[in-house]
Amino acid sequence: MKEDTNIFRKALFYKVEGNRLRCYLCPHNCIIENGKYGICGVRKNIDGELYSAVYGRVSSMAMDPIEKKPLFHFHPGSWIFSISTIGCNLKCKHCQNWEISQASINSMKIPYYSPEEIVAIAMEEGSQGIAFTYNEPTIWYEYTLDVGKISKSKGMYNVYVTNGYINEEPLREISRYLDAMNIDVKGFTDEFYRKITGGRLQPVLDTVKLAHSLGIHIELTYLIIPTLNDSEKEIRDFSKWVFETLGRDGIVHFSRFHPDYMLRNLPETPAKTLHRAYEIAREEGLNYVYLGNLWEEKYETTYCPKCGAPLIKRSGYNVRIENLTDDGRCSKCGEKIKIII
Repeated sequence: MKEDTNIFRKALFYKVEGNRLRCYLCPHNCIIENGKYGICGVRKNIDGELYSAVYGRVSSMAMDPIEKKPLFHFHPGSWIFSISTIGCNLKCKHCQNWEISQASINSMKIPYYSPEEIVAIAMEEGSQGIAFTYNEPTIWYEYTLDVGKISKSKGMYNVYVTNGYINEEPLREISRYLDAMNIDVKGFTDEFYRKITGGRLQPVLDTVKLAHSLGIHIELTYLIIPTLNDSEKEIRDFSKWVFETLGRDGIVHFSRFHPDYMLRNLPETPAKTLHRAYEIAREEGLNYVYLGNLWEEKYETTYCPKCGAPLIKRSGYNVRIENLTDDGRCSKCGEKIKIII
């Protein structure tokens, strides 16, 4: 490890347009003047070439339960080495990690770790994989790609915990090294996305569809915010879309909002709203629905969709695997479960 506040690496996915550059990494497709950054705050035009200002800059690292991502159907009960940098390509008013996601590149010194060093640390910690999380992984794409290539060569897996705001070409490129994604679908109207996140809904839905078609394990998180995205119609529309896009085995986590950042004036999500969201999603045919930040075992447990036997019981991050065979079947009825053991 070494300290370096001037690490810049050549970026991918951009074109020269006159005296400016257009970045094609995410759906903002930013036009960036010389000496300026894109919306993400970390991709900079330096004399007609685009650079990443956060390559190797690791703001946080920790071993986390895989359920914290949350991923409930991907190596349940395991721990994963998690890392982040700073910046984000959305500006969510409710961001719970805003101290790093909305930090400026010059606001703090961040230590540099080469991709080789990060993989070595993950292996030393006994992790079978690496999660790019806490802030948006897309915005340090080049680093996640390089880390992913090395970790995969070591037999490890890679996870994105993401807002899904990424264009098709970069997603296709990194999909070869990406095993699982938890994608935030932050609401189900374009108005919500424009007012609360500074983005658009359709690109996120496109990412879910494409990632699914590429064979990446997908789980979705929908944070229910009182008065903003909590109507029964919106939750039902979302649930229908999941069923149509991912099938009955689409995995959904409805999560409880707590006041933070610029939405501290709103109350936390009532338990009854979360319970109703669960019922709606089940009514729409989804087999695997969970409630987050509620800490009720009933709504964190994985049940066999055929016979109803509890397969994985969760109480917070305490995980007990029951009635599940090593090849991912219900030991009571033999039903094949949508899960990666």
